[in-house]
Amino acid sequence: MTEPLLKQIIKPGAFLAGFALLGTLALASVYDLTLPTVEANERAATLKQLNVLVDSQTYDNDLLASKQTLPAADFGSAEDVTVYRASKQGLPIAALFIVSAPDGYSGKIRLAVGIRADQTLAGVRVLAHKETPGLGDKIDADKHPWILSFADKSLQHPTAAGWAVRKDGGEFDQFTGATITPRAVVNATKRTLDWSAQHFATLFTAIPTSAGVQP
Repeated sequence: MTEPLLKQIIKPGAFLAGFALLGTLALASVYDLTLPTVEANERAATLKQLNVLVDSQTYDNDLLASKQTLPAADFGSAEDVTVYRASKQGLPIAALFIVSAPDGYSGKIRLAVGIRADQTLAGVRVLAHKETPGLGDKIDADKHPWILSFADKSLQHPTAAGWAVRKDGGEFDQFTGATITPRAVVNATKRTLDWSAQHFATLFTAIPTSAGVQP
């Protein structure tokens, strides 16, 4: 191969390689610049979801810094459980569990379950699901008030037998044409209450000192 021809081949290749390198560097710079904003937005979105269940005025620790991951098997969850621990002046206020009911009609149902220190429910909210529109999606608080009925419930109210949908002899309503979906939510909530009743104190003794106090 002659030298002029070799230069004709190498020159465009070098140009393309340099262009690709500049593009990669530019993308990396943009990522580095936007990462803090993305992380801040994710933190704000998570806090907003959690504060629906526990008012931010009731605790003074950094809720997100108190995050802990628990084994899925302990809850019968479809994935590992995340828990955030709210405290005030070092005293437990509530634990906020992110659990996944594995037995929804169309797959797993991701829930936030808030449990106060006295073991009553601060509330339950659905974070993600694939249930049937118009039927199972009534578990969404913005589509139906059904999910609001969990507030202030406990293992004593109702009794163990009452922790089921009415079709199964319990106290929770089901939806016309959709029993599997509410049953999955009721069961997941009950399992979370059961775990909390046995481990709540231990859970809060493990709050890291870096959890801090919110400004």
